Amino acid sequence: MVRKFLSDLKNEFAGYNATKFGRDLMAGLTVTAVALPLALAFGVSGGADAAAGLITAILGGIIIGFFSGASYQISGPTGAMSAILITIVLKYQLQGVFLATLMAGVILLIAGFFRLGKLIGFIPSPVITGFTSGIALIIALGQVDNFFGNISPDGTTLEKIVLYFTQGFSVNFQTLGIGLLVVLIMVFYPKKWNSFVPSSLVAIIIAGLVSNLAGFKIAVVGDIPRTLLPEARLSFSGINLAMIKDLISPAVSIAALGMIESLLCGASASKMKNEPFDADRELVAQGIGNIIIPFFGGVPATAAIARTSVAIKSGSETRLTGIIHSLGLLASMFLLGGVMAKLPLAALSGVLMVTAWRMNEWKAIKYFFTKRFKTAIAQFLITMIATVVLDLTWAIIIGLGISIFLFVIHASNLRINLSPVENSRLPEVFKNKDIESVNGKTIVMYVSGPLFFTTAYKLAETLPKIQDCAKLIFSFRGCSTIDLPGVQALIDFTREVQKRGVKVEFCGVQDSIKSYMDRSGFTKELKDTPFFSSVDRALLYSYEESTKLEQSPVN
Repeated sequence: MVRKFLSDLKNEFAGYNATKFGRDLMAGLTVTAVALPLALAFGVSGGADAAAGLITAILGGIIIGFFSGASYQISGPTGAMSAILITIVLKYQLQGVFLATLMAGVILLIAGFFRLGKLIGFIPSPVITGFTSGIALIIALGQVDNFFGNISPDGTTLEKIVLYFTQGFSVNFQTLGIGLLVVLIMVFYPKKWNSFVPSSLVAIIIAGLVSNLAGFKIAVVGDIPRTLLPEARLSFSGINLAMIKDLISPAVSIAALGMIESLLCGASASKMKNEPFDADRELVAQGIGNIIIPFFGGVPATAAIARTSVAIKSGSETRLTGIIHSLGLLASMFLLGGVMAKLPLAALSGVLMVTAWRMNEWKAIKYFFTKRFKTAIAQFLITMIATVVLDLTWAIIIGLGISIFLFVIHASNLRINLSPVENSRLPEVFKNKDIESVNGKTIVMYVSGPLFFTTAYKLAETLPKIQDCAKLIFSFRGCSTIDLPGVQALIDFTREVQKRGVKVEFCGVQDSIKSYMDRSGFTKELKDTPFFSSVDRALLYSYEESTKLEQSPVN
């Protein structure tokens, strides 16, 4: 992996010159403008502070960006993580967040070394869509207090919702006005201007000016330490075994979410830039970054599609774009710390509200529902609800479990079609042959799907339909698998049909199924039942004597 990384790095910077550096510089500064308001907002939304968000973005861009599995990934704090962090802060404060981040980093590092990046391909897209929508809902609900200026006791998102309905909540109209101002600016901001100045940055600048000039007495970001080593950072002094055990589940959730976000971002951006993406190395990079970041007071970092896509669209050439963006954020921390401290929390809340709305994959959701894909709709809704109500790890597990269950039901659908053989439909080889007895007397029984214990009953259901038949030809070309109950049901069916004087033949049986029939004793018990490669061969053999064709069965 190290050798390949060095080789890819050499290829990435081959022919690097001042022109390419200029593109990286401009792309990096553009991403800085996009990342600044998001870093502040995501730091606050996770129960930490704006400084934690900035530190995460700075170190994520440098450390993870350097070791990344591609040249275009931009990492930092994301809104999705806040859903996990809030619950940790409630019980263990920020030290719990830092420790869980470190543990998640170790998990990601191990996953990368064991090359588990391909596992993301096993998660169905409706599950990921539901997972994303659930996280977006948690983010939006988690910002109700800051958006409306309400003060409610600390608690999980669900606990706060219950309080809103049982006790109501107060509205500070100054706070609400600032939040709505940010939402309106971001919604109606011309898209073509985003390539120059992002709407979120413009929105919080205007909101900050309005709030401070009008003298609004509302909650603000507060002091931002001008250091990468704040007092609130990982310390092993207060950590014990019980705390580690309690944080295993949240750490797994953080690692799983980091894996999903980073790999999906990489796969999507890979198509945008038409450049390969090393999923396993990306996991290693995410692991290294999340192991180091908590020692500087940062929260979990992951690759972010919003910042990554901006980098690509801004002409990014190499991974220096991510590093430059981090240096831009570092400069902002030292030069603009005083200004950022006066930003209203309602402004950051407005940014998060719009971000949560845009996180939803509305095109995919509309497609599921308008096309009425019941399986996809079930996967989406169940995963979304589980994400809001339960732990995020359980949401993924439940989503996958439902997907597997629905797949098994769908795959277990055995289809049996009866098709009488008519003279007019016979192949050319049968023309002018004395086979009038074929007409309506021979039936081909097409079996498609798995024949096992959950579907074997369909054979018995077909029995009454076998009427006025001299010969029954089983076409097993579409039969994918068979088990012992399926074989037994087939034996019973064949015997019952033969009692009626109907001759039974098999054709198109796959080698694996034929082998299972031999092992189970089917072919031995029904030794007079011939097997053919196709229906045509079966018909040719059946009328060999009358047509003088020299054909023999394939047993």
